[in-house]
Formats: sequence, C-alpha cells, structure tokens
Amino acid sequence: MAPSGFFMKCFVILAVLFFSVSLQAQKGVFLAPNVFSAQAFPEPKKVLQTLWLNRALRDRAGKILGHSYAGLRQRYWGLGSKTAWVFEEVGKELPITVGVIIENNRIEKISILEYRESRGGEVRYPFFTDQFKQLGLIKTPKKYALDGNIDGVTGATLSVRAIKKVATLALMFHHNTPFTQVGSSRPRFER
Repeated sequence: MAPSGFFMKCFVILAVLFFSVSLQAQKGVFLAPNVFSAQAFPEPKKVLQTLWLNRALRDRAGKILGHSYAGLRQRYWGLGSKTAWVFEEVGKELPITVGVIIENNRIEKISILEYRESRGGEVRYPFFTDQFKQLGLIKTPKKYALDGNIDGVTGATLSVRAIKKVATLALMFHHNTPFTQVGSSRPRFER
C-alpha cells in the first residue's frame, strides 16, 4: 500500500470518529432535577406542590403543546411568588427535559436538564436560554403565547419550538397556582 493511501484511510477513520464524538457531545444530562430545584430555591423552605389538572387546564395545555396533555397532575416547587417546573417535550425525535423557574409571573431562568437529540444541543447554552429571561404570558382569543420573540438556532428548529412550548406551558400553569403574585397587573386567567 502506498503511503498516501495509508494516510487517506487514517484521515477517513479520524474524521468518522471526530464526527461521531461531536454528535455525542450534543447529548447528555446537564443538571439533575434536585440540583435544579436547589438552584431555584437555595433556602430549604421550598415546598413540592401538585397542580391537579381539570379538563380545562388539560385542554389549554394541549393547545400550547400541539398534542394532548396526558397527565392528571403536574408536580412543581413553590415559595412566595416563585415556582419551578420540570417538563419533557419531544424535539425532533426524542424528549428534552427542561426546567423553568418563574417569579412574579415572568420567566427567571430556563435550563436544559437533559438533551437526547443528536443535533441541536446548542439550545442548552446561555446565548439561547437567556432570551427567555423576563418573558411573560399573553393570551390571544385563540392561544397562549410568550410576550417576546425568541431567535432560533440553525439545525435545532424543532428543539427551539419544544422549549418555547414548555416555557409557555410553565407560565400558564404558574398562573393557576397559589404562588401567582397577588395584585399584579397581569391578565386574569380562569382556573
């Protein structure tokens, strides 16, 4: 075998290995739910709560997600006017685990806890998640939406959509908890 053929085979093998390693770097568990809740509520006073979902809440959740919401309840942490939620929503093919912290009816922080897709893992970085800070919820006659724009990420369109849905769902659920700020100027949502 000629030396150039040997180097070409080595190059191809290294390129394949590099590509497969870079795809695997997109995936991973980045934050455990208990660590996420500890970040949301450093003090030990947080309370694990349950939001029981009646038919109207499940219907609203289904409209936000674009598919039916199967659960009868959603667990979350709450204290004062702050709540923290963990949801799973499918990006392209696999679920993305997302944590959302809401305070005073605005998103304080979004964290990607686990990302399973082979592409689009850039959605876990602050350049993307920081766009959600201080966004709230608006209700039009036909749907719920975030009150600000979110720029997409090339190659992660479906993951971006999934995270936007989760952010909207968390805000809508927050508005149906006792932790919603009393006396705020937010629109009143029926329970």
